[in-house]
This record gives sequence, structure tokens and C-alpha cells, in this order.
Amino acid sequence: MTFPRLIAALSMTLAAAGSQAFDFKTVGAAPVILYDAPSTKGGKLFIVPRGAPLEVVLAYGDWLKVRDVSGEVAWTEAKGLSPKRNVIVRGANLKVRANPDDAAAPAFIADKGVLLEVTEAAAGGWLKVRHRDGLSGYVKNSEVWGI
Repeated sequence: MTFPRLIAALSMTLAAAGSQAFDFKTVGAAPVILYDAPSTKGGKLFIVPRGAPLEVVLAYGDWLKVRDVSGEVAWTEAKGLSPKRNVIVRGANLKVRANPDDAAAPAFIADKGVLLEVTEAAAGGWLKVRHRDGLSGYVKNSEVWGI
């Protein structure tokens, strides 16, 4: 392969990688342990509660390298995660709207760090979410982490 073709191939590969969506999973029914290596013999770093979203950075056999809401990166067993989608509120006093519109009345207020279940993606960068108390509404993708 000539040098110009190699550069072009690398550029296309990097462009494709940059356009991929983030891959998020949710901690399943039981909390998961995050390790410093892809092995149960590795050092235990954190315990992540059920329902928490984690960004999948890399898959290695039965292990996933994940990033949590604080930006920490560690390893966990893939079997402990679910494809269900949850998000975490980024800021204080988030107005969860009755409709996917900035002018819509608030359905409820969610504080920073509150976990919300994603029930569907709406048009224009909005998500329909549900609080564990059963209240539901819409938030912008930029107002939550895990999407």
C-alpha cells in the first residue's frame, strides 16, 4: 500500500470511529463490582448499584471496560449488565417536561444524580423518561448522562 493510500485508509477509519454512537448498558438486578483488570483476581475499585448506566468503552471476552458518570474507567463482567436504558440527571432541579418542548409545563422536578428509566426516544433530541415513583415526562439528551 502506498503512503497516500495508507493515510487515506487511516483517515477513513478514524472518521468512522468518531461517528459511532456511545454504547451504554445498565447495571442489572444486582450491583456490580468494578475491577482494575479484566479478572475477578484484579483489585476491586467500586461497587455500582443496580440500575446505574455505564458507558462501554471496550469488550474483552466476558469482560467490559466501562466508564461511570464520574468519568472513572474500570472493568466489570458483562453478565452483570443489561441492555435496559437508564440515565442520570446532570444538574440540579431539572424540569422534566410534560411534552418534548422547552415551553411545556413541568411534569415533575428531578434533582442532580436522580436515576430515570428511558422509555422511548422522542424527536429532536428528547427522551421520554420515567421516575421510579411512576412519574413520566421528557428531558433533553444534554440534560442527562447515559445516552
